[in-house]
Amino acid sequence: MDLESIPGVGEKTARALADLDDPERALRTGDVATLAEAPGLTQGRAARIARGAIRREHDDPGGFLATDRAREVYRAVLELLEERTVTRYAACRLETLYPSARRSRIEEVQAFAREALEHDPQPDVLEALSGVEPLDDAGDVRVRDRCLATTDAERYSEAREAIPELSVEVVEDARDLAELARGYATVIALDESFAGVDVEGDVQVRPDALEHPAEIVPERPLAFFARNRESLRAAAAVHRAAGLEADCDLEALEAGLERLGPDGTVAGDEELDRLTTAVDDLDAAAGTAERVANDRLREAIREQDVTIEGADLLSLVERGAGVDSLLSRELADEYAVAVDAAREHLIDALDLDPGEAELARRAFRDEPTFPVERDEDAISRLREELTAARERRAARLKRELGADLAAQREGAERLVREALELDVEYAITRFARDFGCTMPTVVDEEGFGFEIRGGRSPLLEEPLEEIDPVDYAVSGVALLSGVNSGGKTSTLDLVASVVVLAHMGLPVPAESVRIERFDDLHYHAKSQGTLDAGAFETTVRQFADLAAGGDGSLVLVDELESITEPGASAKIIAGILEALEANGATAVFVSHLAGEIREMAGFDVTVDGIEAVGLENGKLVVERSPVKNRLARSTPELIVEKLADEHGDEFYDALLEKFA
Repeated sequence: MDLESIPGVGEKTARALADLDDPERALRTGDVATLAEAPGLTQGRAARIARGAIRREHDDPGGFLATDRAREVYRAVLELLEERTVTRYAACRLETLYPSARRSRIEEVQAFAREALEHDPQPDVLEALSGVEPLDDAGDVRVRDRCLATTDAERYSEAREAIPELSVEVVEDARDLAELARGYATVIALDESFAGVDVEGDVQVRPDALEHPAEIVPERPLAFFARNRESLRAAAAVHRAAGLEADCDLEALEAGLERLGPDGTVAGDEELDRLTTAVDDLDAAAGTAERVANDRLREAIREQDVTIEGADLLSLVERGAGVDSLLSRELADEYAVAVDAAREHLIDALDLDPGEAELARRAFRDEPTFPVERDEDAISRLREELTAARERRAARLKRELGADLAAQREGAERLVREALELDVEYAITRFARDFGCTMPTVVDEEGFGFEIRGGRSPLLEEPLEEIDPVDYAVSGVALLSGVNSGGKTSTLDLVASVVVLAHMGLPVPAESVRIERFDDLHYHAKSQGTLDAGAFETTVRQFADLAAGGDGSLVLVDELESITEPGASAKIIAGILEALEANGATAVFVSHLAGEIREMAGFDVTVDGIEAVGLENGKLVVERSPVKNRLARSTPELIVEKLADEHGDEFYDALLEKFA
């Protein structure tokens, strides 16, 4: 696929998309999450690009929504769908659905929608979906204690691209390698020629390193899974709650995530936790051990009766002996007990193993001193040993966990993608249930028009159960008459909504629908007041263009007569209807001048009526479904009829005759 041929994709965006694993699949399926992984692409822009790619695949020129009001209806029904999503991804993904005149596109979405209608969204699934987000690639990982080394410039470029987390150094010989080993904890040599070279330090010869990046940089999979841990957990919960089959071992994945800390470190390992705590607490534990020894020794001195004869004291002074000698002579046993207590406290406080305990005992010397002080050199050696053990343990655990999780990455990505797609399907399901929708039958019979049974406009604000169902069918050109507030505009909105949704491939708000596959939808809303000459001319030009090429179009017009004087309007509308009828278009014109237009039209135009069946307590009682071939009575006629029935006055009877 030529990415630059997609509308909205320039050279820079094409390069960004090309870096994705399978951009063609993502574009073809409208996978907004994957497309948004490309640098510089938001989910919203990804949706627009996907829509352009879909149009290109189906050879769809676009332009189905030919007027502002048609586009408004599309946005309104799309918003109703988006309101029923849980994730932002699903809302963006729905933006890739659009009304199309291409049967291949309609049928493609219909197949998707039919599967969606099989779902039964449950509250626990919707709750789990709230935690699912598109995965973050976590491509900003940097590791500074390791580097890659090679003698080859081409290999150098490959290494930088394959493992960007590590520095890559060019070396000439073993001497350069040894120099690197002094600055890095680990050096991975990529060239086979270094095999068997004896270099001081941790130098690993791995010619296959670039093929196994997770082994060299386990931080990569660890960072990815740590950053996406909550989304992955939520996706797993979605699969369990919805009873979906997963492409990965959910228990193994969740166990791996449980072992992973939020910063990408390994968590939940008792030995690593012990070593980490020992390193962190070493200074504090050593200080406490000192206090234990000194407290013991002070107590022993207080309780000890020490008698020194004058000759002995003189001898000690002459030899320059101090308190240490006195302790050694008089309190040797007590000192030993105090030091043992200090050693045991240090060992117990840090939970040291036998080898480490041996080093810890050296922290307090056997020679008596007061106060007792730790041996800083011994403490440093113990710290080095504990730190080295901790790093070895952490490195091994990172390699093991990184390898386990890296093997599950592809399945984990599908897990999240399927959960996000389920939200899209659920939105369609919930929309269909909320508005009593069914899948329409789209026919390729030119001039068929539409046939709606039990339709309820989703654009009305009333609850579904309070909306009267409407039956309406039109083939060719029709005028729709009716009383004010009788539902003429709502009927047009219903027809427009059904047409838009059907051409999107989605269920429509009706009990049953058969509809012609139209080329475009022209919906002209009611004008606000009489237009000036310039605006009037523009409007007439629009209808002239439509009349010239309106075959395959659906034209919905609401009270076009408001654009100018009633007499002129009737003539203009009659002329427009004649042109549309001649071209084979389907059209519904709402008008209060239906009778006048019918008389002026040069063909037998159908006039349908939304009938007001009477007045109750001053309010109209209306039969919302248009009656075929009937000019609806006006509200004034109903009022005069009511007065004539109530009063039997000749005046009212005379007025009523004027409506005959």
